[in-house]
Amino acid sequence: MSAVGPRKARFEGQSGRAAGALSLALGKWAPGTEKPTTTGTSSGNSLGAAFLPLKFGFFKYLDLPLLVVIFFAMARRSPLAGLLTGAVIGLLQDSLAGPGHHIGLYGIAKTVVGYGASSLGVKLDVENAGTRLLVTVAFYGIHQVLYFTIARGLVGLDLHWSWPRELISAAANGLLGVFLFAGLDKLKQRA
Repeated sequence: MSAVGPRKARFEGQSGRAAGALSLALGKWAPGTEKPTTTGTSSGNSLGAAFLPLKFGFFKYLDLPLLVVIFFAMARRSPLAGLLTGAVIGLLQDSLAGPGHHIGLYGIAKTVVGYGASSLGVKLDVENAGTRLLVTVAFYGIHQVLYFTIARGLVGLDLHWSWPRELISAAANGLLGVFLFAGLDKLKQRA
């Protein structure tokens, strides 16, 4: 057996896992998995997040796509699937944000959050409502700091940090996340 044989086999095994994680992140069924699809959830959520704040003012405090990224990343407990889920949902949100929004800002921030949430989902009991509240508030803060840093530092946008607004948004997203995660758990159990 040559030295190339084992290396090639190991590479094929890794690419197979990557393809499986990509299919999970994009909402396709992978063989042997029982994961629900996220395509409809993320598409509907991103559309809602793009248009609901225009009609209802209080939706500007909620980041529904971020909550979906956190839920599916913690439920899958695979860093690669969480990373790809965050990237897909973030780029979808970027594309719906309008002509003045730079593509990739939400994508980068939600990719990091998806990776972190899935890595943390392996270590914590994510079925507890208190844990979900704290994790959602923490990842909302991380997401906002990343978004602010990237938008201001790399892109050069003129953004201003508002502690009261961010704290209210973190609390609102944390509370909504607890109820949304419980509802998504019920749907996951039926499927």
